[in-house]
Amino acid sequence: MKLSSYLTFLLLLIAILSKAQKPDTAQAIVHYKFTHVRDTNNRDKPLVENMILLVGRNSSVYKSYDRKLKEEQMRKSIEEQMSSGLRDLKITSNAGALGPNVDYYQYPNEKKLYTIERLMMNSYVIPESMAALNWKISADTATIGGLPCQKATTRFKGRNYTAWFCDDLPYRSGPWKLSGLPGLIVEASDDKKEVMFKFDGIEKISGTGKDQAAQNQSTTTRVMFSGMDDASKNSNVIALPTNSIKTNQKEFEEVREIMRKDPQAFAQSQRAAVQGRIGASGQASSFSVGTGGGATAVSSIGSIRVESAPGTKAVTNNPIELPEKK
Repeated sequence: MKLSSYLTFLLLLIAILSKAQKPDTAQAIVHYKFTHVRDTNNRDKPLVENMILLVGRNSSVYKSYDRKLKEEQMRKSIEEQMSSGLRDLKITSNAGALGPNVDYYQYPNEKKLYTIERLMMNSYVIPESMAALNWKISADTATIGGLPCQKATTRFKGRNYTAWFCDDLPYRSGPWKLSGLPGLIVEASDDKKEVMFKFDGIEKISGTGKDQAAQNQSTTTRVMFSGMDDASKNSNVIALPTNSIKTNQKEFEEVREIMRKDPQAFAQSQRAAVQGRIGASGQASSFSVGTGGGATAVSSIGSIRVESAPGTKAVTNNPIELPEKK
């Protein structure tokens, strides 16, 4: 896919997701320490990332807590640049220090999984059916972080996993794509200890779902990049991003390769696509930076320069999903 055809692709496919999935209110936030040996030649230097799982009555979302903090720093930098009158923005990307920019939304009752992948300004939504994992529950028990847990094992995506779940927490969800046990998956790891989700605490959430859902539907115009989490919305509401591109894994891989080859041109094409949508819809306020009447429209941006923070490029010869041996 060439850059020009990618721009056409964006203009055709950028759409507001229908509200098929109703917003849910998180009842708890589970913290995990995620470890992944991405490079088997450097096992002593795995990816380590702090993750969170927001679990609600009917859904859950698993995302990076470290990235959330870094994106807030980036957002403040962008707002400061635009508030000072700059039209040529500089964005420093430090994604290399973290894992893939991916969120996983699980809807167990509907057996639906939505993978949200982000590239600069846009979110890409990849829908699929939740995998029906063949769990074998054993009689083994353990107490993890004060929670009574039971052991279960399965094979998934080329790896043998051992998980510990707590049926006192009646959520059929877990970190990443793991799910399907009669309780929250508190910890999990593969038999080689190359992929581990270690329990790091749980927060119970109080508050009314109606109030939080209403706050989530706020029309504030703070966010410029739909590829970022919207911190102006209530962070305890589980809802798919509304401004996004519905695609499939093959198309997304093609788009990501375009960005890898020429990130500057990719950023400009995304800005042009957003402006094209603004022109077609007349809703410029949906794509702006600032709050309330002080927002600055995306159409006023002159250029976007992307810089990578110093660091070693991640090598991945051991992806989390492996092909099954024949």
